[in-house]
Amino acid sequence: MIGSEWIGTLGDALPFLLTGLPYTIGISVVGLILGYGIGVVCGLASLSTPYLRYPALIYVELFRGTPVLVQVLFIYYGLPTFIGPINALVAAVICIGLNSGAYMSEVVRGAIISIDSGQKEAGLALGLTRQKVYTFVIWPQAFRRMIPPLGNQAIVSIKDTSLFSVIGVGELLRQAQIYSNATYQAFEVYALAALLYLAITLILSLMVRLLERKLAFPGRG
Repeated sequence: MIGSEWIGTLGDALPFLLTGLPYTIGISVVGLILGYGIGVVCGLASLSTPYLRYPALIYVELFRGTPVLVQVLFIYYGLPTFIGPINALVAAVICIGLNSGAYMSEVVRGAIISIDSGQKEAGLALGLTRQKVYTFVIWPQAFRRMIPPLGNQAIVSIKDTSLFSVIGVGELLRQAQIYSNATYQAFEVYALAALLYLAITLILSLMVRLLERKLAFPGRG
């Protein structure tokens, strides 16, 4: 029975594939935290003086305009020419951080621009400093508007971790490749890997929606 064979194969493959899940999630979480920090800095820089705006623009265009696969290969194989060997896991985290940071920079910039300039002027008229206006008036509203695109970027970055199998990172897809090559059960194993990625992204999408609803209605639990 084909059905029972598939179930047996999936049951055997699942524990092996799950060993790659911590790498997929860990790279994504650490990389996205790094990317968020970069995104905030570059997003604010892009709204500042030309001395800060143009370097931020160059960074954003560079990482948005080149494929993630090229970026990680450059970091892992290219940079060691000048700085010495880089651990594959570290290269993966740096790649996710720099790539997601470029997209998050535009999210931050767009969210801040979307806030009515009259609120900034009102805050200054009330005697608040420019820093306090951004901290207590502009940023809370902008952050709420960032949540959906930041969630989308997190989902994209999680899926991008599958590319890091090319440098030997033992994430989910890499484990699927190893198991498939050993057992010649490509269909079942890659289908299971796809379902695991789907489960992760669906859970993340739900969490983002709940957070968005919570911040939209802070008094409701």
